[in-house]
Amino acid sequence: MGMTLAERILAQAAGRDTVTAGEFVVADIGVALLHDIFAARVFGLLQEVGFEELFDPDRTIVVVDHLVPAPTAEAAAAHQKIREHVVRLGIGTFYDAGEGICHQLLPERGHVRPGSLIVGTDSHSTTYGALGAGGTGIGTSDMVYALATGKLWFRVPETIRFEMTGSLDAGVSWKDVILYLAGRYGADAAQYKAMEFAGPAVATTDMSSRLTVSNMAVEMGAKFGIFAADEVTDAYLRDHGGEGCEPYEPDVDAQYEAVYDVPLSDLAPQVAMPNEVDRVGPIEEVEGITIDQAFIGSCTNGRIEDLRAAAEILHGQKVAPGVRLLVAPASRQVMQEAMDTGVLASLIDAGATVLAPGCGPCFGGHGGLLGPGERCIGTHNRNFTGRMGAAQAEIYLASPATVAASAIVGRVADPRTMEVAAIG
Repeated sequence: MGMTLAERILAQAAGRDTVTAGEFVVADIGVALLHDIFAARVFGLLQEVGFEELFDPDRTIVVVDHLVPAPTAEAAAAHQKIREHVVRLGIGTFYDAGEGICHQLLPERGHVRPGSLIVGTDSHSTTYGALGAGGTGIGTSDMVYALATGKLWFRVPETIRFEMTGSLDAGVSWKDVILYLAGRYGADAAQYKAMEFAGPAVATTDMSSRLTVSNMAVEMGAKFGIFAADEVTDAYLRDHGGEGCEPYEPDVDAQYEAVYDVPLSDLAPQVAMPNEVDRVGPIEEVEGITIDQAFIGSCTNGRIEDLRAAAEILHGQKVAPGVRLLVAPASRQVMQEAMDTGVLASLIDAGATVLAPGCGPCFGGHGGLLGPGERCIGTHNRNFTGRMGAAQAEIYLASPATVAASAIVGRVADPRTMEVAAIG
């Protein structure tokens, strides 16, 4: 019997020829990722249980990204501790504050390879499935064990396959696709399952779009959200790390729990409404709702392609009076490219405030907090109560184009009605 992508990855990591859904396996960890919310705690626990060395410091990556710049003395102290642990443990890769978000940096800097198993202390570690890897979030105790032993147990997940057909209209993006899937199938549709994205529409989809989709697979409960590695993956890897890849695909006779056909040609821009990621509808259902803040960024949509999509709508325009537009590039490299191509200038000229590369308002720990009764429309991945400040605030999730259009109008707006300027 053939294997799905998730099964192939876990079989390889477990040193097995084959595995099947429902089995429990002990797998070798390819890369372990920690960020500043949990790193100090994890390293402290390692010390408490007597481990002074990691299974492999060169396969451990630490990123300071959530609380950037440090908003409190407590956060600054935690960052100090993290830097001390990084030196003490000889960790090979450390990205300090201002370099960017972990889920942007790992693909961008060549740390993700097709078929690898990557665990991170962040639920959106599913992002790495965009490159044919098995990325998943784990808790602090599991991370302590993984860092000490280089291994972790997994239940091999069932896989749901999404066959994408057709093509997206202008003004509609793959952020709209994943929001649509969440709305149609629900936040628990893939609970501890793998989501496999395939079909004719995927073949020409760029890596930025794949990263967006895999990132938000966890919002449907997924353990993994995976695309096969193909020519797009090969080209991206050559540009970000210098070494391409061979195709990495599921077996033709792989067994799936379900296969869903998803036509894209008639899809409208989608918006997730407060306070659930799967409370989604087409733009027409929410168009005209007033906003106080617009946010472009996060590990979901802070890449250069996202900033450019927003800038093409905002170019020559001004943000509506009373609206705050915040932009947080996903990495320093993204910010530099946005500067070099004129994308950043268009955003700033329109009235945007540019934040340091990092998680920014998405996490709610720093920058862009909302007061009671305020509304924000943003490109991030979660809109839960209190996520961005006051519990009485409302968060809407949408694509960069929809957020940019809304910032101009001062209300939730359809990007298909806007003029688009070529930039960079």
